[in-house]
Amino acid sequence: MSDQIDPEVVELAGKVFDLARGGDAAALAAYLDAGVPADLTNEKGDSLLMLAAYHGNAAAVGALLARGADANRVNDRGQTPLAGAVFKGEREIVGALLAAGADPDAGAPSARAAAEMFGKTDLLG
Repeated sequence: MSDQIDPEVVELAGKVFDLARGGDAAALAAYLDAGVPADLTNEKGDSLLMLAAYHGNAAAVGALLARGADANRVNDRGQTPLAGAVFKGEREIVGALLAAGADPDAGAPSARAAAEMFGKTDLLG
């Protein structure tokens, strides 16, 4: 068995990450429903949810959360999707993540610390 990853798998993963970034929630949901893991991460540890949240794609965030994505999964830098959404000022996404159980004190810096640092404490209620 080879340690090489199939180039077609790499290409598919890249496409799915692009869907999360770009916000094509319907196409993303179709891939998730076909078996792509909701908590798939890239080489930086960014999950699909992190990318969707950071890029302001509320419908993609909803599709991922509805399919079991971990709202508290940290990337390789210790950042959470909630902290990314707070940093970007994405009120709707912050609300969806909090409703899904995202912890405002998880990660480094946490969403709460980011909110205080950037004057966005109103986003966390």
